[in-house]
Amino acid sequence: MSEYIVSARKYRPMSFDSVVGQSSLTTTLKNAVSSGKLAHAYLFCGPRGVGKTTCARIFAKVINCLAPTATGDACGECESCKAFNEQRSLNIFELDAASNNGVEHIKALMEQTRIPPQTGKYKVFIIDEVHMLSTAAFNAFLKTLEEPPAHVIFILATTEKHKILPTIISRCQIYDFERMSVQGIIGHLKHVADSEGIKYEEEALNVIAEKADGGMRDALSIFDQAASFCQGNITYQKVIEDLNVLDTDNYFKIVDLSLENKVSDVMVVLNGILSHGFDGGHMINGLASHVRNVLMAQNVATVQLIETSDAQRQQYAEQAKRCTPKFLYGALKLLNQCDLSYRQSSNKRLLVELTLIQVAQLTQEEEVPGVGRRPCKSLKSLFEKLVDAVQSTVAVQVATTEKTTSNAPVVGNNETQNDNAVSAPAPKKPAVKLKLSSVSSSFGNILRGPSNNDDQQETVADLKSVTTESKMFTEDDVRREWLAMCNRMLLNSDYSALAKRMMNVHLSMKGQTIVDAVCENGMLMEDVRRILPRIKLTLAKNLRNNTIDIELRLAEQKEITHRVTPHEFTKMLKDKSKDFAVMLQDLQLEVEL
Repeated sequence: MSEYIVSARKYRPMSFDSVVGQSSLTTTLKNAVSSGKLAHAYLFCGPRGVGKTTCARIFAKVINCLAPTATGDACGECESCKAFNEQRSLNIFELDAASNNGVEHIKALMEQTRIPPQTGKYKVFIIDEVHMLSTAAFNAFLKTLEEPPAHVIFILATTEKHKILPTIISRCQIYDFERMSVQGIIGHLKHVADSEGIKYEEEALNVIAEKADGGMRDALSIFDQAASFCQGNITYQKVIEDLNVLDTDNYFKIVDLSLENKVSDVMVVLNGILSHGFDGGHMINGLASHVRNVLMAQNVATVQLIETSDAQRQQYAEQAKRCTPKFLYGALKLLNQCDLSYRQSSNKRLLVELTLIQVAQLTQEEEVPGVGRRPCKSLKSLFEKLVDAVQSTVAVQVATTEKTTSNAPVVGNNETQNDNAVSAPAPKKPAVKLKLSSVSSSFGNILRGPSNNDDQQETVADLKSVTTESKMFTEDDVRREWLAMCNRMLLNSDYSALAKRMMNVHLSMKGQTIVDAVCENGMLMEDVRRILPRIKLTLAKNLRNNTIDIELRLAEQKEITHRVTPHEFTKMLKDKSKDFAVMLQDLQLEVEL
């Protein structure tokens, strides 16, 4: 039985034309050879397995070829080419800097540069993994690299360019090798499979190409492994079983089930994935990539950005027709958030499940109102419902006012005109003003204010009927709703001054439902007491507690804090910072606060 050679070595390119995926670089090198414009140092950098060392060897072979072709490639027939092919060339030296990174190794190499080539034109020194050289070795190499002999060319190869000294990089021509595309790897694997007489499925080669992550050497190694497992017939199912790769059909299923809002079925698919030993974070990343590919497949211009086989690209396009951009954007956002939180999560499975549940409910919000991650209500519809409710309430109040004029509430002329405007068939003032001042029914009651004891008793009755809940609330909740109430009152010119003063009322909790409201002066206290029943009604409705009570009291002397005026504040700044005072004087500025 003949000796077995792995595909990465057996099908290693021997000419520039056989190099896969680096056409721009190989064209540049061939043109440099054909034109005779060769630099004294080259730096080949890029990820592993993309052809850096291979191109360095081919370049060294072409440089010393005695009869290069017109396209800049080696002839393969001269003595120099034969010596290179038989690995006995005396003009090409290779040094592995990963294991020979000391000063003595570089000095020994520099001694070789003094001897001119016996055959050919140049001595070529290939230093692989050059970033592994020590600082002392770099310094010993620097002088020779700067002014080498005319017959010496250095080719440096590295996967980590940032670790090389800038003084070394500045003396080299830099060639950045790119990762192989999935299509390029698949094409080369087909060539290898046809040469070896191995049957294959294109989907299986696609899985191998994606697993290689842009490295041709890794792809060929995985190909040999799959060929041994499949015994000459590489199929998709056997490849994902051998490489322990998650089947992409699971991603298609999850997206289809999410479009149909079948949360339970999505959970079953997830359980099957996790039971086979796959990591939840790996599944989330794969699903995010899948959703991204579906999004790209929705547009003809972006479908080429999907790195996969033609058959699977068609499958993405078919699923893209059933998905809306809103669903895909929302799913990508949720999956990205899950990916960011996955490592810090103490219950990773629950995090993945919650994410998939939210993804499966993205389309449910549009079809079933009130079901999903958040209520399916728009601000516009809510506002319209509130306005309708306010209009009906105002109409009842106006009718009651016309029947019982003796019990009419004491209000200003502006409010009376607004009420009359609602009941009139052809109002002169637009109804929008009434709507804005009555967006909240409780706010409309505050604007009117009680006029007698009977009205206050009715407000107490309303307090029990406005809500049947007794939800607990905190001091922060009371302050927030108080401030919101004052902001709504600012919309009405008759109550804007009172609203600004009410913002200075100090609120605190005396019990679970008793609010202590401290006013700084008696005038403010009386104004607040006049509308206190309406305030209770508003807070009861917004805090969802009908047992709330507010106790008004006048602030004691120690509770009154002095408010700094703008002029006092400016004086404090001047006293604290002399530079500030000098600046105001020099620039003749006046501070307005």
